[in-house]
Amino acid sequence: MVIPAALLSSALGSLNGFVLAKWKFKGADVIFPLILFGMFIPYQSIMIPLVQFMNLAGISGLPGLALAHIIYGIPITTLTFRNYYASLPQELLEAAKMDGASMLGIYRHILLPISLPSFVVVLIWQFTSAWNDFLFAVILTGNEEWPITVALNNMAGSQIIAWNVQMAGSLLAALPTLLVYIFLGRYFLRGLLAGSLKG
Repeated sequence: MVIPAALLSSALGSLNGFVLAKWKFKGADVIFPLILFGMFIPYQSIMIPLVQFMNLAGISGLPGLALAHIIYGIPITTLTFRNYYASLPQELLEAAKMDGASMLGIYRHILLPISLPSFVVVLIWQFTSAWNDFLFAVILTGNEEWPITVALNNMAGSQIIAWNVQMAGSLLAALPTLLVYIFLGRYFLRGLLAGSLKG
């Protein structure tokens, strides 16, 4: 669930960031704040419409949970990539246009290869957000295909809690996120700072 959620929301955010940063069109100054507004919508306020939409679309379980994280991740990934692409010199794109590259060609052959720092940041962010989510997970999965956060919560007994089992489960639940930060953490700060300074 977390891998497609992180990858797809990062890819969509990258495309959105490219279009909003480098392709000036009428209404871009309105669309970008509207996308960012999605970051400030609390999970609790959209639960009923979200469940109704998932039932209407016939999506349930982990695919529905992944879709919710993809949609909810688009604003933060768009913001990250837009700031990164806005810091790149316009001359880079103009040179590619003079060589006959299309907008998609510019994105694919020039911007995508140099976007690794931003991709690392949004992938870590989305992975952590989807992995640690409890509210969407407990509402959208029901009694089937529990993600680890819901399964960990359900391990607690009603009267007696086996603390050793809870501790072992907590350690296993934290291990993937810990490994992601250990192996990709050195790129995280570099990616956060990329695009923060222009010039």
